[in-house]
Amino acid sequence: MKARTAARLAWFLCLLCVTLAAGSLMFAFLNGRTLGEFFVEESIVMFATLTVAFSVVGAMIASYRPGNTIGWIFCAAALFQVLAVFGDEYATYALITKPGSLTLGAEASWLTEWIWAPGLGLILVFLPLLFPDGRPPSRRWRWVAWLGGVSIGMIVVLTMVILWSERGTQLLRDPVSDEAGPAWILDLLVEAVAFPLMIVAGLAAVISLFVRFRRARGVERQQIKWFAVASALSLGFVFAFEELSNTKDGLLQAGLTVVGLIIAPSIPIATGVAILRHRLFDIDVLINRTLVYGALSACVVGLYVLIVGYLGALFRTGGNLTISLAATGLVAVLFAPLRDRLQRGVNHLMYGERDEPYAVISRLGERLEGTLAPESVLPTVVRTVREALKLPYAAIALREGENSVVAAESGSPVDEPLRLPLVHQGETIGELILAPRARGEEFTLADRRLLEDLARQAGIAAYTVRLTTDLQRSRERLVSMREEERRRMRRDLHDGLGPMLGSLTLKLDVADDLVEEDPAAARALIHSLKTQSQSAVTDIRRLVYALRPPALDDLGLVGAIRETAAQYGANGLLVSVEIPKDLPPLSAAVEVAAYRIAQEAMTNVARHAAATKCSISLTLDEETEMLSLEVRDNGRGLSSERGQGVGLSSMRERAEEISGGCIVESSPTGGTRVSASLPCVSPIGKTPRKRTKE
Repeated sequence: MKARTAARLAWFLCLLCVTLAAGSLMFAFLNGRTLGEFFVEESIVMFATLTVAFSVVGAMIASYRPGNTIGWIFCAAALFQVLAVFGDEYATYALITKPGSLTLGAEASWLTEWIWAPGLGLILVFLPLLFPDGRPPSRRWRWVAWLGGVSIGMIVVLTMVILWSERGTQLLRDPVSDEAGPAWILDLLVEAVAFPLMIVAGLAAVISLFVRFRRARGVERQQIKWFAVASALSLGFVFAFEELSNTKDGLLQAGLTVVGLIIAPSIPIATGVAILRHRLFDIDVLINRTLVYGALSACVVGLYVLIVGYLGALFRTGGNLTISLAATGLVAVLFAPLRDRLQRGVNHLMYGERDEPYAVISRLGERLEGTLAPESVLPTVVRTVREALKLPYAAIALREGENSVVAAESGSPVDEPLRLPLVHQGETIGELILAPRARGEEFTLADRRLLEDLARQAGIAAYTVRLTTDLQRSRERLVSMREEERRRMRRDLHDGLGPMLGSLTLKLDVADDLVEEDPAAARALIHSLKTQSQSAVTDIRRLVYALRPPALDDLGLVGAIRETAAQYGANGLLVSVEIPKDLPPLSAAVEVAAYRIAQEAMTNVARHAAATKCSISLTLDEETEMLSLEVRDNGRGLSSERGQGVGLSSMRERAEEISGGCIVESSPTGGTRVSASLPCVSPIGKTPRKRTKE
């Protein structure tokens, strides 16, 4: 069917349904129906409201989604239902109110007895089975449609055949209560066989909707939520209406009527919103309000009935207006505090402590205060966040280079998680990973506000943990480096100097024996001992130089850098050095780091840069107490194909060991630029600054 043809047919059915609904109200008025029959006993107004809602929404869905059978189900169900109500009022008018005034009165009474079945079956079975896309969840659920169709067909065919001969005034007088005849057989077949089959098919259709919900993602999940909330609301009202509609209290009946007229169109409206996707993602707010006001309504009705019943029994009166007004006043006084309490309870049930951010942050602070071990800080944070917001999964991942490593987690993820950056002082140090409460759901704005506040607190904790971890690693590295240095010195002393000095003693004994017997041999042995002792002195100097460059002790940092620059200048490289005269005294660690970085940078310039000029500058920032070392050359610059060598890594490590930094990059004007920033006082081995009097 073309879209235009489908739209015209759908709106024609809608107009027909509205006309028949108006006709049923008109004939009910002509038949002398009371207000109680209009609104409560016969529920004519409610059926008319349902007819208009189903037909209008069905026409809209069929117009915008002609391939979706839900729209046509609504139109057909509205038509069948309004024909049942209209046929009953029409037959009553034609056969009882004014007999013979209208034709087809008997046929209308016969039509009313079976036309309700297709309307009920479409809503009870086919709507939940085919919602929201007009198809069952899978081919395995087609038997539900067949079972529903068979039950509807049995009711329609049996009723049409058996009651055809009974059509007329007798059908308007409830023939089902007769003890014999066709009506009794119909009652047995319909109530014992056909209608139970329809109920079974309806329950199976509801189960299929639950299965579809578990498999759904994103928009489809939200659509089913809309339909489920409206269905639960309508079903709850039907049970309440059946229990309380026979009460003699006029105020309660009026309240039920108003609530019924509001709730009656909820299923078609929610279905239309879900399928047409208008403001679809506000469903969580609707669920929240439904739970709150549903519980509030139940409490108000229960309280009202309890007060009226108790006071009526106490004063031995029934239906007293004064008692009803007193109960209404008490309910009005308790309404606001009861609503607030229920709202807090429902919010806590659905969202945890989302609406109490101070309590969450306060409890997080208390737990962190009680957490002594650094390795327990991040697990405490993720566990607190998960418990406070009732999330299935929470984790913190810390950055290590270009990758992120999960440092703490709680629960198990159920869907694509939300990732919030953990930032401290402008630096992103990790991520807070959170899974939504259910598959396909998204975090609301209120959730995100609280989570962003928690992410700031978690960022501070993660930064502290990272500092603690880095400090521990630095200590381990220092200990390891110290032990490695000791092992190297022990090996050099044991394998080199030890045997050498031991052999000197033996050779001296031999020389002493040869002095008198063979002076020439003794003299030659003494010369070899002299050479060997000189070699031992050289090895000792090598060990000492490896501990600390002697040029720093002899010439200072400035002189040592100038001397090294002069050595490379002798090889044809023009090296210029700019160093301030008032350079303050530096700690031994800072001096060694600055000298080694400058030495390694000049070595790289001489070996790899193919440069003719090189400049070295030292500057001091008195405010930050940082020493800046910069080495520039006019060579070829860094090659993208060349990897990071040992020398570059060594320069960075030397700067980082004393809480500094080193950057090696290609200069915009050509060549390479090495820039190191070092603290004037090393945090490892602090040396007091000397102050000079002016």
